[in-house]
This record gives sequence, C-alpha cells and structure tokens, in this order.
Amino acid sequence: MPDVVMVTGAARFFGGNVVSRLAQDERISRVIAVDSLTPRPELRRRMGRAEFIRADIRNPLIRKVVAGNDVDTVVHAAVLSHPPAGGSRAAMKDLNVLGAMQLFAVCQKAPTVRRVVLRSSSAVYGGSAKDPAKFTEEMGARTPPSGAFARDMIEIEGFVRGLARRRPDIAAPILRFAPIVGPRLAGRGAQFLRSPLTPTVLGRDARMQMLHEEDAVAALVHAALGAPGGTFNIAGDGALALSQAVRRAGRVAMPVPWGLFRTIGRTLMGPVMRDFSAEQLDYFHFGCGLDTTRMRTELGFEPRWTTVQAFDDFIGGAALRPVVDPTWIDAAENKLLGLIGAGTGANT
Repeated sequence: MPDVVMVTGAARFFGGNVVSRLAQDERISRVIAVDSLTPRPELRRRMGRAEFIRADIRNPLIRKVVAGNDVDTVVHAAVLSHPPAGGSRAAMKDLNVLGAMQLFAVCQKAPTVRRVVLRSSSAVYGGSAKDPAKFTEEMGARTPPSGAFARDMIEIEGFVRGLARRRPDIAAPILRFAPIVGPRLAGRGAQFLRSPLTPTVLGRDARMQMLHEEDAVAALVHAALGAPGGTFNIAGDGALALSQAVRRAGRVAMPVPWGLFRTIGRTLMGPVMRDFSAEQLDYFHFGCGLDTTRMRTELGFEPRWTTVQAFDDFIGGAALRPVVDPTWIDAAENKLLGLIGAGTGANT
C-alpha cells in the first residue's frame, strides 16, 4: 500500500477523480493533488482531505513537492490529447513531453518513490489496414502514427521505461486506455452524432473497443494501490462496429470516400469534425482492437462496463434524441431475416 500519493493533472477530469477516490481510502496517509490550474470548486470539494498544491511539473521546483513530502507513489494523469485553449501544437508538446521528462527525472532522483503510474493511450498503436484484430502490449504500430498526441505518448512511455531500467526498485505500470466514453465526457464526442446523418468511411466499418470513464478512473486507482510494472491494455469487453454505434445512437450513416471524409465531411459537419485529431480520424477509419489478457492476469483489473454498455451510457449522457428508433430497425431486421429464412426453407 502507498503511504503518500501525488497525482498530476488534478484540476482535470481524470486527475481530479483519481484524487477523490484515493482520498477516500483511509489506508493512505496523504494524497497530494498537483496542477498548474486551480480545480473547480465542485471538484475541489470532492477531493476531501487531499492537499492541493499549485505547481507546474515542467518547473524544477516540482522536486521540492516530491522530496519535501516523502512521496512514494506518483500517478501521472496530466497528458493533453489536444492543444490547450488558445495554444498551439508547440504548447501541447511542451506540456506533455517536457513536463513528463522533468517529472520522471525528479522521480528517478527521489529515494522515497517506489511506484510511478502513467495514463497512456491505445493511440500509440496508430491505425492502418495492416493492423491485427487485436494488439497485444508487445506489438507496435504497423504504420507510424501521424497524430501529435500519439507521438507524444510514445515518447512519454519511453521515459517511463527508461526510469524503470535505471531504478529497478520502482514499479512503473503503463496503462494504455482504449477511447474513453461516458456521460461526463459526452461533450466533444457526442457532437459527431448530433447530426441526423453521420458520415462514415465508405467501404470500411471500423471495429471499436471502448472504456467507460468510471473504469478508467478505477484502473488508475487500482494501479496506484499496488500494480506491478509493465504495460497493460485497458478496455471493456466486446467490440462495436462504427455502423452499429451510429445505429444505437438513432442516427443514419452516410458513407463517403475516405478523402471526402477528411475534407468535405469535416466541412459539412462544421467545427465538430474540424476539431478531431488525427488519432480520432484514424480511429473512425480503421478502429483498434486490444488484447486485455494481461490486464486481467497480471494487473488484476476487471472493468465493470462492457464496450456496448459504455457506449450506451455515453449516448444517454449526451441526451441525444434518436432520428430513427433503434428498436424499430432491430424489429425490421428480424422480420427480414425471418422472411429470408422462410423463403430458403431454413425453418423446416
């Protein structure tokens, strides 16, 4: 069990909720929440007894926070998938890569640190037509990812593995999350499904695996409490084709060629698709399947939500009114299949 836990990115969704969960565990002596931003009042209240320190992990002074409080466990949740508001790609890389480099350098020199947990992403696997049905943790991207976030995470993971080599006494679990969905994260992703006609890629039906927001927080907490070192894919059971997701949201798919999906499709959907990162566009094109055997056998973590359940909860939180009732489509499909079966003598 950890004694003093420090969580970065505490003013954001994942960091703040991890702090809240850890602060409720009486076996942990102290929980230190760190961010360069001040948490919203509602989030700060939920942190309970946790101590908030406003600090920038890019600043060498973060060493005083770690060493001065005898921190033994660090949860690094402060990674950005998009440039900050009003910022550029350079600012995003500065926050992600330089921040992680400084933080892990401090952890390496701190004798009290025994565990470092990294929130990573399945985006490191990229997306291409050569992808396997499921990626294991030992596999790499078949085509180098083009997205800035994926490249940042590959670099940050390298820092963590370097830390583990130089300090074998530090357990360094890397959690590669599948795309995370849920009612509290419905703002950006749900915009794609608000239009009655949802553009999809002609000739492809991306196979998607998702993770519920609650399971993502639970996995980070689980890792902080005693996970072994190593890399772990984290995703809900099952998979969902993009066409199925569109139908479950009560929308009508509008297949367009890939070139139009990236250009005209983004124009027609306005700011919704223009805000999509390269990783999101690749995901709608190819999808990504994850092998989660190691998550269960070595990490000892079991998600509560399946992929389908997570997506349905996400749609419920987005409060989307179906254009086409999914139950009507299911009934029509079943009736059609019944007629085909009767016509071929399948029921005799």
